[in-house]
Amino acid sequence: MKTILHTANSRGHAEHGWLNSYHTFSFAGYHNEERHSFGLLRVLNDDTVAAGMGFGKHPHDNMEIVSIPLSGDLHHQDSTGRDKIIKQGDVQIMSAGSGIAHSETNANHDKEVKFLQIWVFPKKRNIEPRYDQRTFLPENRQNQLLTVVAPDDDHAVWINQDAWFTLGNLGKGFETTYQTHLPENGIYAFVIKGDVTINGIALNERDGLGITETEALNITADNDAELLLMEVPMKLKN
Repeated sequence: MKTILHTANSRGHAEHGWLNSYHTFSFAGYHNEERHSFGLLRVLNDDTVAAGMGFGKHPHDNMEIVSIPLSGDLHHQDSTGRDKIIKQGDVQIMSAGSGIAHSETNANHDKEVKFLQIWVFPKKRNIEPRYDQRTFLPENRQNQLLTVVAPDDDHAVWINQDAWFTLGNLGKGFETTYQTHLPENGIYAFVIKGDVTINGIALNERDGLGITETEALNITADNDAELLLMEVPMKLKN
């Protein structure tokens, strides 16, 4: 097993007034040669957007873009005509494919919105842009790991990659195991809330841990915790 630890306070940080963003990997004005990505996981941004503000319409192509609201509501619009509200408990994915333009703004005018913005390199390039969004009830991930993004699960949002995202709300003292889907994949664990120990490594809120060359993770919640696991290929396949 190989690991790489990214503590919460080691992340890049950008404060724009309307946007407060923490970058696990190099992004925009934050550049760190040693933290460009974890395999095909390219971006993990922890964003807080002020009331009524947001990202204006801008283009993307050939990237799988996942948004996970942690509090508040996001308003999504894109060049295909989609106009959606993404709420806490929802997971949204946009396959940018051959090209799409979208905007993400705070749908609330009286409170900020917090969300994770995650980019994964695609398996197939230049596919027709697509969009998927689902609601995952908190009770369905209480003391269990719930798959929310997958290439092969009708109950999850579909991703154009051999990647699986899993969410768990774990009570203090709860123990569980995560089994890797593909042996060549790596897993990036991100602690949304609380404290957990994974394969003997203690993690605190907003810490990230990349793990490779392992078939399973042994997870213990040291306090009530919310955990995101992102299993991704470590390199592009020809």
